[in-house]
Amino acid sequence: MEKFRKVLEDPQKYAEAWQKKTGGKVMGYTCPYLPEELPYAAGILPVRMLAQYAPDDSSERYLPTGACPPSRNIMLHLMKGHYDYLAGMGCGEGCQWLRHTYSSWEAHGNTPYMHHVYVPIYPQGHGASDLLRGEMEVFKKSLEKWTGKTITNKALDEAIEVYNINRRLLRQLYELRRADNPAVLGSEAMDIVLASQVMDKAEHNLLLEKFLAKLPAWGAAPANGSSRVRLMLIGSETYDTRLEKLIESLGGNVVVDELCNGSSYFWNEVVPQKDRLMAITLRCLDKYHCAIKDNRYRRRTARIQYLAEDYNVHGAIVEMQRYCVPNGFDNPFVTDALKERQVPFHFIELQDTTFPSADLEMRLEAFIDMIRPTVATLAAAKA
Repeated sequence: MEKFRKVLEDPQKYAEAWQKKTGGKVMGYTCPYLPEELPYAAGILPVRMLAQYAPDDSSERYLPTGACPPSRNIMLHLMKGHYDYLAGMGCGEGCQWLRHTYSSWEAHGNTPYMHHVYVPIYPQGHGASDLLRGEMEVFKKSLEKWTGKTITNKALDEAIEVYNINRRLLRQLYELRRADNPAVLGSEAMDIVLASQVMDKAEHNLLLEKFLAKLPAWGAAPANGSSRVRLMLIGSETYDTRLEKLIESLGGNVVVDELCNGSSYFWNEVVPQKDRLMAITLRCLDKYHCAIKDNRYRRRTARIQYLAEDYNVHGAIVEMQRYCVPNGFDNPFVTDALKERQVPFHFIELQDTTFPSADLEMRLEAFIDMIRPTVATLAAAKA
């Protein structure tokens, strides 16, 4: 855990050390819809831009006041020169605020290489796979021109395998959280998932394999007792584990999440086929989508219900980054799905400048205390 946390404390330091060690280029990206296997096959390290709070004195010059806090925070750090170590920047079409952030970055930043990959708004729509397959081809040729290297089928196969192994290992980590007495806390699991988004996946795989191998020997820590309230975290993407740690300090534990930077990031694998770009395309279109890509087919609510039952959650936290339009629109459907399964839930709005607040802590504590008697009753009945 210490290694994962150390990387997250300073992703730039890790990226610069990786660049010095390998001689490769580092490429940032804002949204997990960017097909990471392509730059990885070209010897490039894809690094997720994780918002890190800092006093905001300049982002309003480049993004509207109503932009979500993470997008403004990323723009703030760009203009302060904190992303000068990046040789490239990519964008997979996701929400409008991160798309605006990319456009503003392109207009005002000084990153040498920029590329936008359009991902269809209706992933299951007619012609979506052909459209995105074409985008993959354009991206591949663009990377080859930038690096001067040909991305071979062998390199793509190796990248796909490394990423699939990582997804498999993260699934194993999440499986451990289904236990009555999980051997890993929600904050620890999310630290590992976030670290995977800024580390070389091959190195992350080795660390995660060692971590998983040691867990059975450690057993469940006393702090992870079954008396904790089992919660599910749903909503906008998050960039750190402050919320999970706050919940843990109040006697809860996030045993599963439905977040695009969490379970939705790694849940499904690339199914290999002769056309490697189509294989990556189909994985992207078939992944569990965020609110903005799911607004026509409504697969998201069924998945939330399934995860709530499969992980035996006692309640759910529905969180939303302030001004997150897609999740704001989708939340009524999410809460209806939770009501249908009789899962208690509490809605919170996140704003970096006021987190954690005494008000939020008090509300979460009250919600957890409200559920606790039910947890005790269920434990007694099971005993």
